[in-house]
Amino acid sequence: MTDEPSPDFEVPVGLFQDVEDLKAEVTRLSAQVTRLTASATAEAEEPPGDTADAGEEAPPGEDDEDEWQFPPFILLLDTPEYDDELRALIEWVEGVLVPGYLAEPSADARWCHLWFEHTVAVARLHACWLAWQELTDPATCGYTGPSVWHRDHLDPCLRELRASSGPFAGCVKGEHQIDHRLPSTVPSAWRGAGA
Repeated sequence: MTDEPSPDFEVPVGLFQDVEDLKAEVTRLSAQVTRLTASATAEAEEPPGDTADAGEEAPPGEDDEDEWQFPPFILLLDTPEYDDELRALIEWVEGVLVPGYLAEPSADARWCHLWFEHTVAVARLHACWLAWQELTDPATCGYTGPSVWHRDHLDPCLRELRASSGPFAGCVKGEHQIDHRLPSTVPSAWRGAGA
């Protein structure tokens, strides 16, 4: 057998990026399969309960709390949880969003330094922050996650917030207004029938 010379051709740069994206996707899917397999195995290995309880189902709502893994939408939280979530959101907005993405406010691009007093702004920024948490982790979204976050979440959020008809419409430098955007009542569907 003779040594054959290696072929002389150029590999497109985009091919390397595609390969890296595929590697990240395989890693993410492998981790997901491992988690699903582990949970399925754990469920299959659970020892049977008392024979007296075998025909009874658990009361609704008891197991639901254990399954909840992600923070719910901020406007649905009650006071202590809302305050904690708002503090974390303020830290992210003031530490990441404001210095990295917001230029000087203007008539075409408004911003209120008391944004956390605008319910609409809190709701939009919280949703954007939740997406940021998910889409900036290469283990779960590959290397394209940040690009998707910018395109699908940040840009539309800032467009809506900073628009001349957005929640900061009445706020100008040195002046803050929230009354212009507050709804008169919160829909009862958000809080449940008993609220």
